[in-house]
Parts: sequence; C-alpha cells; structure tokens
Amino acid sequence: MKDRKAKRRTPARTRRAAKIWQLRLYVTGRTPKSATAFLNLKRLCETHLKGLYRIRVIDLLTHPQLAKGDQILAIPTVVRRLPSPVRTIIGCLSDTDRVLVGLDLRSAV
Repeated sequence: MKDRKAKRRTPARTRRAAKIWQLRLYVTGRTPKSATAFLNLKRLCETHLKGLYRIRVIDLLTHPQLAKGDQILAIPTVVRRLPSPVRTIIGCLSDTDRVLVGLDLRSAV
C-alpha cells in the first residue's frame, strides 16, 4: 500500500493574497471626494495586501469611454478586476468594514 500524504488545503485568504490584485478607481477630476476615495483605498491595500496590489486611477473627465467597460454609473467607484469574480464598490470607501467585505478581504459577520 502506498503512503499517501494528505493534501492540506490552503486557506482562502492565503490563496487570494498569492495573486496581484488589480483594482480600478473611477473618478471625475481631482475633487476632494476622489482624493478621499484614493487615500482610503490605498490605506486598505497597504494594510491588507501589502505589495500584492495595483491601483489604476481612471479619470472619466479625460477618458469617458472607459466607463462603459465596467458599467460605471456613479463615482467614485472601485472595481476589483482580479482576482475573480469582479466586485464593485461605489463611494468614498470610508466605511472600512463594508469595503473589506465588498472586496472580499473579510467575511461578513
């Protein structure tokens, strides 16, 4: 009889963290609300995804055609492109718990 090693399942959080997270932040110009959303997103990423994320800021005043691809209806909006599935959060991202759950960085309690 062959000795089989039991496969250990890697926790979901570890699997997610192994990939580079690709985030898009849609804004309209350099407004206080846009700046707040960026700073909040950056802070969350540095805390929970240090070195494993990329944020692309898309200014819809400059590139309005890019709103169609992610079906942007309000701003600011952050879209998690990777890892799948795509997730979308609208607002300035100041409710940390809601954003963590929305981005699937923390389970809903």
